[in-house]
Amino acid sequence: GWVAALAAAVVPQWRQSSYAGDAIITAVGLHEGLWMSCAAQSTGQVQCRLHDSLLSLDVHIQTSRALMVISLLLGFFGIIVSVVGMKCTKVGEEDPVTKSRIAVAGGVLFVLSGVCTLAAVSLYATRVTREFFEPSSVPINARYEFGSALFVGWGAASLTMLGGSLLCCSCPAEERRGQQYYRQSQPSTAREYV
Repeated sequence: GWVAALAAAVVPQWRQSSYAGDAIITAVGLHEGLWMSCAAQSTGQVQCRLHDSLLSLDVHIQTSRALMVISLLLGFFGIIVSVVGMKCTKVGEEDPVTKSRIAVAGGVLFVLSGVCTLAAVSLYATRVTREFFEPSSVPINARYEFGSALFVGWGAASLTMLGGSLLCCSCPAEERRGQQYYRQSQPSTAREYV
């Protein structure tokens, strides 16, 4: 999920030019993302341009950028914390309760990362939808639709929240949280030899 969120944040296909309407223009396809906008020509040549100014961008792009960066940072720290909390690692293996709590903390970080990804992608998709159906003088084939990065982002958010939820379920049961007692096996009958 984290790798998919990283891919969704980097690629410039957050919105793409629409091919709806009567007069279809297929010579140039426009793609826009959080960091750059690209024009793909029918010959296969693609030209991209980074967004020049941060302050001149629309608010929804700035918000989506911030949420995706926060999501990637939370996911990165979630990976580190979860690896430390796994049962197969040697770090902190003397206290299994603390180790499982560390795994739960990693799960919480993953859930928060997924929520940030979901919020960023949904906010951007809402803006694209509103601009597409807004009555204006722009012809319908010059408007934008959902790009593939939005779908990758929704999938990444789902996977990250699912993985985080599963890690949160690794919290030990109440009866096992206290001290663990180990019973020594004793033979049921003791024989004494004279």
